[in-house]
Amino acid sequence: MTIPSGTLSIIREQIRRLKQIPDGFYSKRFADINPDDIRSQDGFESLPFTDKDALRDAYPLGLSAVPARDIVRVHSSSGTTGTPVIIPYTRQDVLDWAVMFKRCYEIAGVTRDDRVHITPGYGLWTAGIGFQAGAELLGAMAIPMGPGNTDKQLQFMRDLGSTVLTATSSYALLLAEEIERRGIRGELKLKKALIGSERWGEKMRARIASELGVSLYDIYGLTEIYGPGIGISCDAANGMHMFDDFVYSEVIDPKTGKPVEDGELGELVITTLRKQGAPLIRYRTHDLTRMLGGGMCSCGCGYPRIDTILGRTDDMVKIKGVNVFPGQIDDMLKEIDGVSSEYQVMIDHFEGRDRFTLFFETDRIDEHRRALERDVAAVARMRLGFAIAPMGVSLGELPRSEKKSTRIFDNRY
Repeated sequence: MTIPSGTLSIIREQIRRLKQIPDGFYSKRFADINPDDIRSQDGFESLPFTDKDALRDAYPLGLSAVPARDIVRVHSSSGTTGTPVIIPYTRQDVLDWAVMFKRCYEIAGVTRDDRVHITPGYGLWTAGIGFQAGAELLGAMAIPMGPGNTDKQLQFMRDLGSTVLTATSSYALLLAEEIERRGIRGELKLKKALIGSERWGEKMRARIASELGVSLYDIYGLTEIYGPGIGISCDAANGMHMFDDFVYSEVIDPKTGKPVEDGELGELVITTLRKQGAPLIRYRTHDLTRMLGGGMCSCGCGYPRIDTILGRTDDMVKIKGVNVFPGQIDDMLKEIDGVSSEYQVMIDHFEGRDRFTLFFETDRIDEHRRALERDVAAVARMRLGFAIAPMGVSLGELPRSEKKSTRIFDNRY
């Protein structure tokens, strides 16, 4: 994807402004950069990448690119893998985020007559409040439930007539299974679901859509870049539209840092174009996807598209000399009849060798389950290139989550 001249101009001016911040994160980062040199694709691609470690080093408010009096809110990453990253927002940042989220709802066909049931978390996490702000700007009724308390979720869903569900895929599946178990689907008015925060396979997608009776839309975002709502899939179900008037997206080879061709798998890198509180240049998301060319989408939306997120560079595990991503397991299992959407991998080192145990859910029992395990083992050897230990378990036996599900557990270290 070639960067437009207007986008280059915005980035030049942004770097010019950031260099003027005294003794800050940005002035040091761009000390040797001449904004006037950024007049071509090559000039832009010569700019350094930004990664999460650099943002952690700026803790707590070193990322602020405006005076403290202009910051109206902060959000933060979880900090589960190190020092948390705190992202400051100006009033305009908050409004811009709501505008993008409103677009997401509109692309999904949500209107002001809808009632939006919001289950993602609130607080420092960006999800819940983003879904709410977009719904309110659209004029739809926001029902800000937050996560957990499934009994109350279903009560309000039924009594308030929720028409749109917003959730992580893990919690959407948990709700779908509980609705099916209680036999109350006919009492609900759900028609659409906007799902984000974690990657999910085709089998999981099909189960949620079928059991809830809804149309599904992937919504994309990350805390460092506003939060969810910077991109969404459409009715054409051919990737996610990214709002290129707010963010510029590129896909690179994660090893070399060089851009890859449209359609080629790589790591998504994002540059903010309007953000004031904490603008980011060439931020490495670690999300694996591809740019989708082909011009205008059949839905009529002109925003550029990326593919569904296929995994993360830091989700990769290496076993028996082979790099494995969760997305590969999703793709493998969707080919096998009788295997449900839920799986879990345990990797151990046993008697001098690595052991890869794949637990998967199925409704088959006894000798039929054993036959299915043999099928899974055969497909895994062909697709992954090494032998696994398949273990079929009953439907609902693997853990469910109100937030994100962990699929692969590497116990070797």
